[in-house]
Amino acid sequence: MKEGIKMTSVIFMGTPKFSVPVLQGLVDNHYDILAVVTQPDRPVGRKHKITPSPVKQLATELNLPVLQPEKLSGSEELEQLIAMQPDLIVTAAFGQFLPSKLLAAAKIAAVNVHGSLLPKYRGGAPVQYAIMNGDAETGITIMYMEKKMDAGDILAQQAIAIGPDDDVATMFDKLSIVGRDLLLTTLPKVIDGSIVSIPQEEDQVVFSPNIQPDQEKLDFTQPARLVDAKVRGLRPAPGAYVSFNGQRTKIWQTTPLTETTDLQPGQIVKKTKHQLWVAAGEHSVLQLEVIQPAGKPKQDITAYLNGSGQNLKEEQQVIFNE
Repeated sequence: MKEGIKMTSVIFMGTPKFSVPVLQGLVDNHYDILAVVTQPDRPVGRKHKITPSPVKQLATELNLPVLQPEKLSGSEELEQLIAMQPDLIVTAAFGQFLPSKLLAAAKIAAVNVHGSLLPKYRGGAPVQYAIMNGDAETGITIMYMEKKMDAGDILAQQAIAIGPDDDVATMFDKLSIVGRDLLLTTLPKVIDGSIVSIPQEEDQVVFSPNIQPDQEKLDFTQPARLVDAKVRGLRPAPGAYVSFNGQRTKIWQTTPLTETTDLQPGQIVKKTKHQLWVAAGEHSVLQLEVIQPAGKPKQDITAYLNGSGQNLKEEQQVIFNE
């Protein structure tokens, strides 16, 4: 690797697990990390233990300086970052808007590692929407940053398939590696000025805003494949739910079946000791596999049917829209 690239200075900004391989890749390739900026420590889990972000944990292990502004705009940390005058600013799922004067502080460029094939799915939940909408693929876009959200010119893209069992966690794991590798092959061309960027086509823009609570409800009038896609698109968090046998119940794992039914969406198609099939839209059938009744832990369907679900009967209407 060229000596000039080795000494390129970077401010890295990221927060979740997705960002960790990207930061590690920059370190392994001898970029000079001036600072790591991540979200403040947050309460995690049922005990609400204050926990540093995955990016902070890695930065601490690597003895890198860490800044954690609650809000970047108007903060002391912002002035510190601007004064660093980095060659590059690299963001990967940081979680805050970057002020224009910070973007302007980068001597070469400010670039972002975004988890979609832009201009499709600008916003904070691109992976979730790609899965929930039943897309066959998603990918990574390396792009210049500008003030408008995810609207900068595209530097590089790489697509990967979304498998039938993929959820947000598995896709983030895959995309983080793709993002790391694509960034590392793109940055040298940004640095030496040989990169050719492509403006986004505004008429092709699709937004993916953060998931809201009312989006967590499952609609069994939708085909089984899309109900299953929504379950996976909301897993591992926040999780999808239905009104199941009169109670709000989380649905964590399902499988669309090839069988068809004339029963109404939400009716039980088949119940055995180990199986629970429910009618969905377009005469389709969905098998429920892992659920979580209100106030209880997750259960596989066998445990559920041996417990609180033992009184369910075929053709019973158990799922309905609130």
